[in-house]
Amino acid sequence: MPGTFSALSIFAYDLDDRGEPIQAWETVVSGTEEEAIAEAKEAASRHAGVLVVRRDGRPAVGEEGDPVVVFRAGRTGDFD
Repeated sequence: MPGTFSALSIFAYDLDDRGEPIQAWETVVSGTEEEAIAEAKEAASRHAGVLVVRRDGRPAVGEEGDPVVVFRAGRTGDFD
């Protein structure tokens, strides 16, 4: 549909001193969903958990969709 977009983000989580997952970093990915998942799988070897999240929207009308988790590995805690 014209005027729509999909944004992909990767979130990495480490564990705090109580063993709870906390967000270590986030990055927006310019590639495909498959490339984002591959990058997240690689990051999973260095972090307690990772997420790949897609958000669809139509900025021309001010709509931004809810985040959709497309890949999750390890401990990520709650994600909203």
